[in-house]
This record gives sequence, C-alpha cells and structure tokens, in this order.
Amino acid sequence: MELTVLMPCLNEAETLEICILKAQSWLAESGVDGEVLIADNGSTDGSQGIAEALGARVINVPNKGYGATLYAGAIESNGTYIVMGDSDDSYDFSNLNPFLDELRKGTDLVMGNRFKGGIKPGAMPWKNRYIGNPALSYLGRLMFKIPVRDFHCGLRGFSKSAFIRMDLRTTGMEFASEMVIKAQLLGLGITEVPTSLSQDGRTRKPHLRPWRDGWRHLRFMLSLSPKWTFFYPGLLIFLIGLSLYVPLLFGNITFGNIGLSNNARILTSTLIVLGYTQLAWGVALRIFATREGLLPTSKTIERILSKSIFEIGSLIGLLLIILGFFGVLKSIEFWSLLGFSGIEPYALANLINTSSLVILIGGITLTSSLLFAFLSLPMRKN
Repeated sequence: MELTVLMPCLNEAETLEICILKAQSWLAESGVDGEVLIADNGSTDGSQGIAEALGARVINVPNKGYGATLYAGAIESNGTYIVMGDSDDSYDFSNLNPFLDELRKGTDLVMGNRFKGGIKPGAMPWKNRYIGNPALSYLGRLMFKIPVRDFHCGLRGFSKSAFIRMDLRTTGMEFASEMVIKAQLLGLGITEVPTSLSQDGRTRKPHLRPWRDGWRHLRFMLSLSPKWTFFYPGLLIFLIGLSLYVPLLFGNITFGNIGLSNNARILTSTLIVLGYTQLAWGVALRIFATREGLLPTSKTIERILSKSIFEIGSLIGLLLIILGFFGVLKSIEFWSLLGFSGIEPYALANLINTSSLVILIGGITLTSSLLFAFLSLPMRKN
C-alpha cells in the first residue's frame, strides 16, 4: 500500500465524516492505493462506528495525548507514506497531490505551508497568525536551521521509514515540534508545499490554548537546543566575567565616566561561576537528551564519553581545589603578618578572591564530571 491518510478522532463525528469522505474521494480519483486510518483516543460520540461504516480503519489508542495518538496511528499504518492532519475540516484532504508528489521524489518530511496556500477568514486566531507561529518558526530556523516557514502546520506527510528513524518520544502537543526538529537533526529531507486552512467545523472549543501550548512548544525547542539554552549564553557570560576579572587584578578600570574598582570583582566572579555552570549543565542536558532518544548522537558528545570523563574531570577538579586552598593558606599567612587586622593590601584581596574562585570552578568541574559519568552509564532498553 502506498499511502495512509491518518487522522486523530476529535470527538466530532460530523467533521470526521466530512474529512474521511474527502480523503476517500481523493484516493479514488487519483488512483492511489491507500487507506484512511483513524486513531481514536477515547471518543464518546460514536465517531468510531461512523468511521468504520465509511470504510475507514479505526484503531484504539489507550495512551492519552495528541502525540501518543498520532504516534500509534503512524506505527499501525500500512502505507509506505503517511499524510496526517486533524479531522476538524480545517485542512483540505481533497487535494493531497502536492504532498504525495514530494514524497514520491524521496523527500522524507513534507510540511504544509498555510501562509502560502491561503488562510481563510476566522481560520487562525490572530495570536497564532501574527505572533506565535511566525516567532516559533523563526526560532526553528535560527536554532536548528530548519527550512520551514510554517513550523506547526498540522497537515504534513512523511515516509514511514523516516518516521521510524525519528523515534519520537513526546505524547502531547510537543509531538509536532519534535517531528520537525528530529527530522532536521537526523539530516532528513524536508520541504514545504502550499496548503489552505479553513475555519474548523467543531461545535465545541478546541483543546488548543495559544499561549499555553505556544509556551510548551517553545520550552520543548529550548530543551532540544543546549547550544542556545546553555552553551551560547553560558559562554557569553563566562567571557564577559573573565574579561573584566583579569584587568581588575592589576587595578581599577574605567569605561568613560564609569569606574570599576576592586569590589567589582565580586560581580565578575559571579559571572564567571554562572557562565561556567551553564556550560557544564549544557553538556549534561545534551548527554541526557541523546541517551533518552530526544536528540541524535553527536560526534562531540561521543568523543567526550569515549574518554575517562569522570577520572579526567575529577583529577582536574581536585587539582583546582587544591590550588585554591593553597592560595587561601598563603593569604592567611600574609594576613598573619599583618597581625590579622583588616585586609587592605590590594594583592592580598586579589589572592583571597582568586583562590575562592578557583575552588568554586574546581568544585563545579568535579561534581559535573560525576554527573556526566552517571548520565553516560549504559542502560538496558525495554
């Protein structure tokens, strides 16, 4: 079988019937060997019986959630290719030719673009049309270099083999974002085709909540991009702190009318520790995401894990801690020469502050190495 048209059952029998008839009509007219598959997540309005009476195949999905429903449907599909879309009569199932044409060419994921195909009045809330979708699509292109301008179009097609390679894990609304991100990270072919969007025919309010679900998608995108969430911000903060800290070791510095004295090193030390911690957490997040199948393997991460990461990191951390405590002991020795009076000499204050900073960096290195080693332990897969 060449194509499966996959729809989730939305507890709206009337719109489900319309979508099934449109898809079946298109399959017949196009001469495509295909099926209409309905993934039901516990509808209570008799949609299942109506779908079966129309000749569609219905599967029951016990696990709740948008992603869980569509995942189960895609796995159970018989088609070489799959085109999925909501059964609320907002997407045009009577013209799936652009999707199938691209899939036949070998494209792994074909996204619909509603902005190119036309959005009918009332079909998309203004928050989604002018804020949410453009912003999230832009971030997708920026963070993952995804060549898509309508990141969350619900009508999309993909080959079943590519879907299996994606190994999608999320069960909620994040499923839509995970599919596009994983396809890009795996180097799969992605393209867009114009598609139209009509006002849905549901009689009840949709489950979609623009602000809540937009935040969920954004949070998920950030969690899958340690570079933008941790590495780049952490590196920037670390370098700013270090670039100010080192000159302050030799005296006050000025920027125009702004002067930074020895006391400013407290702030710069904080920036160094904060930035270094973010870098360490970025590595931890990347290891965890790879281990859980949310991100594909990385050559950099593989090189890190191929080394004796705990032993090397622990050794470096311990050496830094010892060096820091040696500096503290030296500062106490200098302080004793002053009769343990107020610490005024610039050099002594520098030594105490720098020693404390080195101890902190050593401690972060030591504990992070233990965390990396724990996250890289081989685990049995069920």
